[in-house]
Amino acid sequence: MQKLLIVGQCDFDYQRISSVISKIFDIEIDRADSFDDAIQSALEQSYALILINRLMDVDRSQGIAILHEFKSMPQTENIPVMIISDYQETQEAAIAAGASPGFGKAALDTPQTFRLLSNFLAS
Repeated sequence: MQKLLIVGQCDFDYQRISSVISKIFDIEIDRADSFDDAIQSALEQSYALILINRLMDVDRSQGIAILHEFKSMPQTENIPVMIISDYQETQEAAIAAGASPGFGKAALDTPQTFRLLSNFLAS
């Protein structure tokens, strides 16, 4: 079974995102609250995709910093990553840093988001 890692979401958003995604895709979903948790999980597990929040709920650190770290480490550089953000400039910066095109929470339950996710997750 494929695995998805969701990084940096508050409880409400994590539940919402994982609920919507798990209705469409047959996946196991893990959660990481911080940069350190995300890196550790990625080193221990094999993920089909990692979704990183624009701002970490726990400490308000930038999701793009985690993306940079993932893409700079040989062990994680090939794991597909998306940033969850409604801001176009954040999406553009993430893509420039090596992320796949992501989506915002406002577009979570849309056909476009499901198409983006289906590039990495099997339904």
